[in-house]
Amino acid sequence: MSAPAGLLRDRVVVISGVGPGLGRTLAVRCAEHGADVVLAARTRERLDEVAAEVTALGRRALGVPTDITDDESAAALVAAAVEEFGAVHALVNNAFSIPSMKPLARTDFQHIRDSVELTVLGALRLTQLFTPALSDSKGAVVNLNSMVLRHSQERYGSYKIAKSALLSLSQSLATELGPRGIRVNSVAPGHIWGPILQGYFEHQAGKYGTTVEQIYEHTAAASDLRRLPTTEEIADAVIFLASPMASAITGQCLDVNCGEFHH
Repeated sequence: MSAPAGLLRDRVVVISGVGPGLGRTLAVRCAEHGADVVLAARTRERLDEVAAEVTALGRRALGVPTDITDDESAAALVAAAVEEFGAVHALVNNAFSIPSMKPLARTDFQHIRDSVELTVLGALRLTQLFTPALSDSKGAVVNLNSMVLRHSQERYGSYKIAKSALLSLSQSLATELGPRGIRVNSVAPGHIWGPILQGYFEHQAGKYGTTVEQIYEHTAAASDLRRLPTTEEIADAVIFLASPMASAITGQCLDVNCGEFHH
């Protein structure tokens, strides 16, 4: 499905955690909706690849290698964005770390600390630093969360700790930054059908002697729509919350999971 251009026309969107999956799709989708984008990730090569896709769509892109757990690195991202574009209208906190997938009784504490440092404190650090620019533009923050908020399945404990803290952070920031005209919302995806999940399904299919299609059908059977949301559909939810179409929405969490969980 092609994106109708215009929801982010001539706005500047900063996206952290630009990787091969959702981060890349967010950047391209924002450009399709008329935005210029600032791309943040640790790997310069990945930033250059995504920036090239954005410029091919006729929008401007600035890639800034960034470690969002480091104060100086994060501050340099803000300075570069403001210097290049003069304004920032939306911040999308997309960076995350892969959960340990172990029971909490056997999860290393340092793993949990690292997850919280990146997912929660990294988002807070960027939001603090971009607050003056977002206040000037009456902008928006969108934090990428997860459907792990809605269940307590085994082996997701450390991931749920970080994402639950991120949700609480988002709600508190919405209250604190609202008087400055800044909206703060969250998007909680379910399984995201894209290259990363497809690769995981291929690995599982080879391991257990089944097919990707069978694993997909089994996974999607838990959802009302009997399918998995795509990276584009997650990105579109983010773009809606970042856009003027959501001008009266703040402090909310939009679940995008094809009906696997109801909230």
